[in-house]
Amino acid sequence: MPNTYTQLHIHFVFAVKYRKALIQPEWEGRLHKYITGIVQHNGHKMIAVNSAADHTHLFIGLNPKQSISELMRQVKGDSSEFVNKERFTRRKFYWQEGYGAFSHGHAQIDTVVKYIQNQKEHHAKKLFRDEYLELLNDYGIEYNPLYLFTDPEND
Repeated sequence: MPNTYTQLHIHFVFAVKYRKALIQPEWEGRLHKYITGIVQHNGHKMIAVNSAADHTHLFIGLNPKQSISELMRQVKGDSSEFVNKERFTRRKFYWQEGYGAFSHGHAQIDTVVKYIQNQKEHHAKKLFRDEYLELLNDYGIEYNPLYLFTDPEND
C-alpha cells in the first residue's frame, strides 16, 4: 500500500498448558526456529525469541496486514503441532489458551531484547505467574484473576 508506514513492536508471552515445565533445552532451539519461520512466513520480523521451561517470549516487528490474534493462532497451533509431531514430550503438548501482547516504542527495543534473552536467569528468581502479573500490572491491563490461568482441576 503506497504511503503506508508503520513501526509496530510487539512483545508476546504465552504459557505451556497448566504452566507445566515441558520445554526442554535439548529441543527449545528447534522450537524457536520453527516459531521464527511461522512469524517470517507471515511477513513479520522476529527480533527475539526465548523460552523458560513453562512459557515463551516473542518480540516481533508486526506487519499490520495480519491481526495479532490470527498470528498467535498460527504460532501456537502450528508450533504445538510441530512439538507433537517431533515427539519432544511424552504426552500431547498444548499451549495455554490466551497470551499477553505488549507494545513497545523504538527506544525500548534493546531493553526488551535483553529481557527476553535473559529468561533463564530471570526465572531462577521469579516464577512465570509473578512475571506475567507484573507485566499486566505494569501495562495497566485489567484482568479477572479467576480466568487468568487455567488449572487442571478447573479445566
